[in-house]
Amino acid sequence: MPSRNEIVAQLTRGGPFELVEDSSLGYPVKLYRHAPPKMRAILETTRQFDDRVFLVYHDEEITYREHFRRVAALARELHARGVRKGDRVAIGMRNYPEWVISFWACQAIGAVVVAINAWWTGEEIQYALKDSGASALLIDGERLARLRPIIELGGFRSVIVARRGDVEGPGADFAEVTAGDGALPEVDILPDDPATILYTSGTTGKPKGAVATQRNHVTNFMNTMLAGAVGKALLGDFSALPPSEMPQGSALQTFPFFHIGGLTGLYASTGTGSKLVLMYKWNPAEALELVLKHGIAAVSGVPIVVRQLLEAAAEAKINPSSILGISAGGASVPPDLIQRIEGQFEAKASPTNGYGLTETTSAVIVNAGQEYFKHPDSVGRPVATAQVEIVDEQGHFLGDNEIGELWVRGPNVVSGYWGNPEATEAAFGGGWFRTGDLGYRDSDGFYYVVDRKKDVIIRGGENVYCAEVEAQILIHPLVRDAAVIGLPDPVYGERVAAVIQIDELSAAEELRAALMAMLAERLARFKVPTVYHFMNAELPRTATGKVLKRELRAVFE
Repeated sequence: MPSRNEIVAQLTRGGPFELVEDSSLGYPVKLYRHAPPKMRAILETTRQFDDRVFLVYHDEEITYREHFRRVAALARELHARGVRKGDRVAIGMRNYPEWVISFWACQAIGAVVVAINAWWTGEEIQYALKDSGASALLIDGERLARLRPIIELGGFRSVIVARRGDVEGPGADFAEVTAGDGALPEVDILPDDPATILYTSGTTGKPKGAVATQRNHVTNFMNTMLAGAVGKALLGDFSALPPSEMPQGSALQTFPFFHIGGLTGLYASTGTGSKLVLMYKWNPAEALELVLKHGIAAVSGVPIVVRQLLEAAAEAKINPSSILGISAGGASVPPDLIQRIEGQFEAKASPTNGYGLTETTSAVIVNAGQEYFKHPDSVGRPVATAQVEIVDEQGHFLGDNEIGELWVRGPNVVSGYWGNPEATEAAFGGGWFRTGDLGYRDSDGFYYVVDRKKDVIIRGGENVYCAEVEAQILIHPLVRDAAVIGLPDPVYGERVAAVIQIDELSAAEELRAALMAMLAERLARFKVPTVYHFMNAELPRTATGKVLKRELRAVFE
């Protein structure tokens, strides 16, 4: 059986995944020769799936035919109200079917989707609307309640509200607007036209709007399709049947659509004719019920979501046999989570970890299948279109097993930050995106991420990488979640502190002693936390699953 690298090389030499070199940006990048020229092209291929169920939300089911009809109606409505290619349209909703319809309607006319974080306050949403210059709003009742004062001031070409509920205020009704029949408006959309603005999490300072082009997204789509083809080939299946002739796939959407992981799942499901099951909000027990009810084959989410789903299945003594793939990303994936997937599913469910950022349009390094079981602490190897280097403080490329910052280049890297040339130059100058993550590459080509550059704890001149310590803490069976931070220390500069979620606070002192003993055997002495805080509430996280470490520091003040 050929290796994964050999299969990738074989599949990208010709056929649908053939790669060609392009130097139009001033440096060479690899492009898919047969990639869709724009996101609208992916939407147009869905007519082959007309009778299949596409979106499931509670008791609602929307077929591909009905989805396309509603998308076309909304696209015509926006176009009639003056929304043109390049105009920014903000989408602010929960993961409703209307979010999906709104996204594809914007892509159909070349409008730029401004994805609004559903966790934001009214003030935070207003910042993104003003920063992006959004000319139209596609929102739900919750966002209408937060934005009614600014909407009533006027200035938007169109405001369309889905699932208004009992919230009064301006705006056309989403269901009425999407009730008509007709074709998509004719629009000339080019590969380098902007497609989305996704705002960075903004854990410090104002968030920045990462501008992803049509090419960025179709490259991510093709990378995702190639990963599926490689997975099949590793099982000995090199068939290339069109999606309409293959059994329908199914996926549970746990990532919010305003996150690049959520968008990846959205258009991967759309382009393959899969069934996409949506949730009002994350609930592990409900998620398990949906997996069983719909025979869901693929689940992806941030590590805490995957962990909670596994715990719910174990507590219910259920092994959902339909699950063939579990993907974790959006935050550091502890090795024990992969080992748990291997044990709980008897290695029958293939795990995947994608390392990427908003600025790289999702995963640029991937670890999957048996390689992931063998290297559970690695994020894997770069995808076919991405160049990844480890770089020191002076900008020099480093060799194997040397820790430095990860830099990424390729057609998946976004064009920059909206209206912020200084930040764009600092992060993307020279064609390389500086991720701010520290890591290294081993002699076999596997990459490892050890910490965020700004989160490294320097204790007595020694570097402590939080992710490494957190991974060891999470091995203990009483630990539900953990985060490591640095605190000021008058002697050593910084001390290592751990915040740990447990079920019973009465076990805290005993667990503290057990952890210190266990960590002393597994880590160098300077890495072992000397300060602990135990809590039974969940750790504060962003909507995309990252721990808010600045909030954790307050518990020690």
